[in-house]
Amino acid sequence: LVPRIKARQAITGFLFGSIGAAIALSPIGKVSGAHVNPAVTAVFWLFRKLEGRLAVTYVSAQLAGAVVGCIPLLLWGEMGKSMNFGATTPGESYTVTAAFLGEVVTTFALVFMIVVFVAFRELRPFTPFMIPFLYGIMVPLEADISGISTNPARSFGPSVVSGVWDAWWIYWIGPLIGALLASAVGYRLAKRVAIAKLYHFDSQSESDELLKQA
Repeated sequence: LVPRIKARQAITGFLFGSIGAAIALSPIGKVSGAHVNPAVTAVFWLFRKLEGRLAVTYVSAQLAGAVVGCIPLLLWGEMGKSMNFGATTPGESYTVTAAFLGEVVTTFALVFMIVVFVAFRELRPFTPFMIPFLYGIMVPLEADISGISTNPARSFGPSVVSGVWDAWWIYWIGPLIGALLASAVGYRLAKRVAIAKLYHFDSQSESDELLKQA
């Protein structure tokens, strides 16, 4: 129904981001913080909003969830096999270096936007709603370069299921460096980040109380 591939990628990116937003807004997401991404967890840990042991638990859960979530792809048979069951690999026309830089830049954009949104009380309630629009923009721009993972867990699950590990390291190092750079640029906002969650405020008074506790 949508002939232009870039338009399809934009729609896909928006829908992908919408799932993340829905998780953040769900009861489960409000309890866990809905990180979903080791790079996001790493930033909250760097900002001292999350203890090291708990951060390791989060990342372990994210990796396990990614693997379990990809197992149903095996039911796709040849269709799933034809796209490596969702594995992220550098684009055919791009070098590993280009794919690596693409992951750094897109993860930086994701993490920095999250930091900005959760740091300012006027923006906090809209943090989940920012993500669909961000991916709707980034996916058409970067998908052909690296597959736009921005999430080590997202790449890990399909690689385990498919057995495709081409340039797997860029989907770990790239997002983590992007997250580290975003943390460095936004470090002055760390004190304004109340708690390690993407969406957690039922009221302005609760927001203020959490910020005081932090």
